[in-house]
Amino acid sequence: MWKILRDLLRYNWEFTAGVLLLGAVVVVALLSFVSPYPPLDVYVVPPDMPPSAEHWLGTTSRGQDVFWQLSAAIRNTLLFGVTVAVISRLIALAVGLFAGYAGGPVDRLLMSVNDTFIVVPIFPILVLFYFVMRDQMSWVLLALVAACLGWAYDARLIRSVALSLKTREFTAQSRFSGMSAREIVTREHLPYVMPVVFTTTMNNMNWSIGLEVTLSVLGFTDVNTPTIGGMIYWANQHAALVSGIWWWIAAPVALVVAVFIGLFLLAVSMNEYIDPRSRLARMGGGA
Repeated sequence: MWKILRDLLRYNWEFTAGVLLLGAVVVVALLSFVSPYPPLDVYVVPPDMPPSAEHWLGTTSRGQDVFWQLSAAIRNTLLFGVTVAVISRLIALAVGLFAGYAGGPVDRLLMSVNDTFIVVPIFPILVLFYFVMRDQMSWVLLALVAACLGWAYDARLIRSVALSLKTREFTAQSRFSGMSAREIVTREHLPYVMPVVFTTTMNNMNWSIGLEVTLSVLGFTDVNTPTIGGMIYWANQHAALVSGIWWWIAAPVALVVAVFIGLFLLAVSMNEYIDPRSRLARMGGGA
């Protein structure tokens, strides 16, 4: 794994750019732990101040410093994306690997369940879930629901890789040596699907962060918890653009776009690395 990362950083500028971009975003998120202002407090600074040396990104109509509010918001938004991606990857791996290895009735049953989740309209379900659970709604609960709904496409992709690995000679040798199905899947097959898992994780984080921003902007989440979508929601509620307070919306939009671009570059570079011909050409070994 470390060799793959070393090669990507050395030969793939898209991967390096993505790492640097996301690294800068993570630094902003970590600064939230040293913020001089509690993220939920309002009117702690003069409202509607433009960017200055004292307030780098200005202040909001709610009397919050945009920079420090942004640091807390991007931290929660990234945590949301990571939570959804990790939980949905575990489900996708379990379904995809065991469906591909087991085959037969087990494969058909798991893929029937998988296809059901593919055709389910996720956004209307999350909106309905908000109205049902409005009093208990939190970004953690929303992340759990989104993760349980957002694994199906990637499980089918992992299954396709597992079907190929099932026919390899090392799989037959593992069975003859007495390894159980669980051991073969986790020890022998899992390392081969990790590049695919990395790519789908980046794409899933982009999807989940976009979902959180959309729901928050529409007010279908706990808007009191600082997130990127929550910042844009409150800016819209106070008619920030109409009032000329452009920095209130520009800052969160610019930062979330940086996150999208960084995750996209990481996914694209890993996709290229998975293809042997593209990898050799990038490293100067292609003809």
